[in-house]
Amino acid sequence: MSTARSNKAVTTATLRKSVIDALEELKAKDVREIDVRGKTSIADLLVIASGTSARHVKSIADEVGKFAKKAGVMPLGVEGETEGEWVLVDLGDVIVHVMLPRIREFYGLERLWTVGDHGHEIDAAQAG
Repeated sequence: MSTARSNKAVTTATLRKSVIDALEELKAKDVREIDVRGKTSIADLLVIASGTSARHVKSIADEVGKFAKKAGVMPLGVEGETEGEWVLVDLGDVIVHVMLPRIREFYGLERLWTVGDHGHEIDAAQAG
């Protein structure tokens, strides 16, 4: 866990649960988690979700920020809120991407981060 980037008292697992709860609260679609430990030093986990419209994408990202703050983690940055097609919420050990389906398909982050992997991509519904 990158302790320099987040509150030591908040574990990646606790932060992950807050993120998933926020995504479920606002009915994000097609939520995926990708464990990126050992692939990059920027984060331990990527969470990717879709919204049904630009307004929905922005609302989901805002809710993720609120839930993270309640868990004791201040977002390090939020990018893309103005356009609302792809909003990135940097929570240190967990980075959340909320995207419109067409943007998500075009950039293919799941494919990018899971090339050659078997079993590293987790469907959030299966993870519990």
